[in-house]
Amino acid sequence: MAEGGDMGGAQWAPYIAMIAIEFAFAVVNVMLKKVLEEGMNHLVLIAYRQAVSTLFLSPLAYFLERNSRPKLTFRIVCLLFFSAIVGSSLTQYFFLIGIQYTSATFACAFINMVPVVTFIMALPFRMEQVNLYESSGKAKVMGSLICVVGVMVLTFYRGITLFSSLHAPPRHPSMAYHSEKLSSAKRTEKWVISSMTLVLASVLWSSWFLLQSNIGQRYPCKYSSTAIMSFFGTVQSTALVGMSSGRNLSAWMFKETFEIITVLFTGIVGSGLCYVGMTWCVKKRGPVFTAAFSPLIQIITAMIDIPLLHESLHVGSVIGSLLVIIGLYILLWGKNKEAKDSIKRIAQEAEEVKEEEPKLQVITVSSDSRCS
Repeated sequence: MAEGGDMGGAQWAPYIAMIAIEFAFAVVNVMLKKVLEEGMNHLVLIAYRQAVSTLFLSPLAYFLERNSRPKLTFRIVCLLFFSAIVGSSLTQYFFLIGIQYTSATFACAFINMVPVVTFIMALPFRMEQVNLYESSGKAKVMGSLICVVGVMVLTFYRGITLFSSLHAPPRHPSMAYHSEKLSSAKRTEKWVISSMTLVLASVLWSSWFLLQSNIGQRYPCKYSSTAIMSFFGTVQSTALVGMSSGRNLSAWMFKETFEIITVLFTGIVGSGLCYVGMTWCVKKRGPVFTAAFSPLIQIITAMIDIPLLHESLHVGSVIGSLLVIIGLYILLWGKNKEAKDSIKRIAQEAEEVKEEEPKLQVITVSSDSRCS
């Protein structure tokens, strides 16, 4: 009975881990939104977060991979440096711009499209294949198209407000109409620009996954490669802060204790523990299982974002998010079915080979007897 209980606990462990990881990511996004509203510099936040991640992952990389780490060549260093630009510095910068002028819930909708964008970008490099004569291929194409429509709805359509922001100060009735018209135009402009930066962040993050697959083949040390990438991200962000702010050290100063907590939490948990947990889940249950939990980030973020930060929720955000999630799951279903069909095909070929082996032995024995 005890062994059966242990087996049941081990079976549910990946589910519990992924729920905890998505909850942590949701908290990270809400915390990032909060500190950005209080005026923290985007690049300073990225630099601090990457520095904390580097300090956290470096000891793990040293102790866990010191006996299996291959030689770090100049080519691998260049790939990791470019990986830091694409996946760390630029992706986080554009994502933070997008989340600042929209909401954490809205920004999380674009995270769901990353697997779909990765699939589309992998097609020209023949890292993904589509067979339109099979249901799995049709599902992948249909899921991608639905996801693209969802992103267009998120970007260009807001609709009526379902939940209004409660912290807005009251305005005089005589000025309400003109100020509301002006602010509405500015909000719409910022909304579209922020949506485009979130799309760009998603494309960059998808590009990082493709680049990371190449790095993983040449340097298969997940802790070491991530620690090096985080270090390069720290250097790049620090250099950009220096170029934009000069020698103004006030940008590096923490104004509130919450900013310190955010930097530590996002660096250790968001860029450290969550990555380790996702790597373990991918190893145990595969990438499709891990990616299927990504919509939880948006749901949990909305549960925190709307009541605590008093963010507004619009009809367009709901419709677009639902389309992105539906498209994501159709794509994941197609990829999962394709993997199962491939396994069945390999198993059938192996069975056919086993059935032919006795026939070959009979032929060999009969030919030997004739020769004698």
